[in-house]
Amino acid sequence: MAPQVKPRRPAAARRSRKAPSWRFTLDLTHPVEDGILDSANFETFLKERIKVNGKTGNLGSVVQVGRMKNKINVTSEKQFSKRYLKYLTKKYLKKNNLRDWLRVVASDKETYELRYFQISQDDDESEADE
Repeated sequence: MAPQVKPRRPAAARRSRKAPSWRFTLDLTHPVEDGILDSANFETFLKERIKVNGKTGNLGSVVQVGRMKNKINVTSEKQFSKRYLKYLTKKYLKKNNLRDWLRVVASDKETYELRYFQISQDDDESEADE
């Protein structure tokens, strides 16, 4: 009696599993439409400042930063923190003296949005009356 041989699966099927990737979006719609923020300048800032393996300017093929109209997309093959993206955005706003007018808010799990601070006119009027 000959031993039975099980048919093998192709090796390529096991390796076709895609590596996890991290995708984040920064929505710059309001400040760009008002003309106080330049999305191209912000994109170059991110490309220069994002660290990979402890070195800036080392993006390579691991991290991609792309711009589509008023949105900036950051895609990474390595683990990438959404909080780090918020940190860099705040740093850019401070550098351009926009931190007093804009804030970075998470609109969903993978998206940050730049919004204006809400300044109520009623408080100013009531202080003037007193």
